[in-house]
Amino acid sequence: MQWTNDDIVAYIRRCYADDNHAYAEVVENFGGDVLLDSHLPMLDLVDELARDWQAMDPADERYAGLTYALRRLVRAWLHPNIEI
Repeated sequence: MQWTNDDIVAYIRRCYADDNHAYAEVVENFGGDVLLDSHLPMLDLVDELARDWQAMDPADERYAGLTYALRRLVRAWLHPNIEI
């Protein structure tokens, strides 16, 4: 399956939402201190890039580079040998 750019961004946003729900449950059960060393801040930044991409005009000079970066991030999330 060849993923479109919209598929890539939708996947990133879904993963971020799923992780937020999981972390909310952890915080509820164990307290907020357990998140101090989590990867949630990084995921927040990745989601911010995905939102920026959704609002970006394809004519923007950053569009191609951001598209490439988001594709690589999803590829790492899935498996490095899967072509998307």
